[in-house]
Amino acid sequence: MDVAILADAVQRGERRALARAITLVESTRPEHRAQAADLLDRLARTGRESIRIGLSGTPGVGKSTFIESFGLMLVAQGLKVAVLAVDPSSKRTGGSILGDKTRMEQLSRDPRAFIRPSPSRSHLGGVARRTREAVALCEAAAFDVILIETVGVGQSETVVADLSDVFLLLLAPAGGDELQGVKRGIMEAADIILVNKADGDLKPAAQRTCADYAGALRLLRRRPQDPEGFPKAMTVSALEVSGLDKTWAEICHLVDWRRAQGHWQASRAAQARHWFEEEVRQTLLARLAEPRARTLMQALSAQVSDGRITASRAADELFSRIWPEMGGTKPPESLDAARDTP
Repeated sequence: MDVAILADAVQRGERRALARAITLVESTRPEHRAQAADLLDRLARTGRESIRIGLSGTPGVGKSTFIESFGLMLVAQGLKVAVLAVDPSSKRTGGSILGDKTRMEQLSRDPRAFIRPSPSRSHLGGVARRTREAVALCEAAAFDVILIETVGVGQSETVVADLSDVFLLLLAPAGGDELQGVKRGIMEAADIILVNKADGDLKPAAQRTCADYAGALRLLRRRPQDPEGFPKAMTVSALEVSGLDKTWAEICHLVDWRRAQGHWQASRAAQARHWFEEEVRQTLLARLAEPRARTLMQALSAQVSDGRITASRAADELFSRIWPEMGGTKPPESLDAARDTP
């Protein structure tokens, strides 16, 4: 693969090239990782910035329906929209359905839209490990808006907030009370809470739920990166396409204010630092999957299970054997099996 040619094609906005580039950065093969790093280095110099919108919510709340209606509204305004949808992977087989593109049938046919489902591969937090790189690729391809849809997540899974400029949380009508709105975690990280399905018989319940959360949000301490009135709660109906234009107006207002106040660049710099540290952690975990490390772990694990060594002492020994520069305690005499490991 010629990385230079691929990078040029991505910058020209070629959809097939973008799909190939995302496949490359998601690959775990060592030779592909080197090519992916080269590709990302080349595209990092484009200087392009999209509005990254993270979208989370429990399963069945209507995230895909909302994204299709919202995306169609944006492309009708002449904007280019990329959707990165993360599907949960099976712990038994490792497979994923990747059916979000089927759900967004109208949006997927629009030439100004790009939809890419990716497996989570058991990565925690509601997103895939390489979602950040996929976001960077879509940004280099000159998409105006990038929507990042998580798997259905719970209270504590807020990783998507570290990928986005604006974080939307979708809730279902009658899904909680004021106490839920002041709980720390995903509620606290949200910029806008959208109570979806505010239509038909559910409309009164949606309005009550929105009022509950609006009252609860007023009890939270105001964040320095928020203008007056944020975070806020609103009702929308993806089915009837109501409230979406107002949601977009609030997003634009929030983005403009953060840019003017300097919070936009500060947030992106903090996110870059966060993902550097995360990449270091993931690289260390990958090293532990290498044959020598796995053999040593099995030997130490057997002795931990027999009670001949504590878990903390075994961990110190593991790291001192694999990476001597990281130190570690002196191994006890009972580690004969571990010492014999090549």
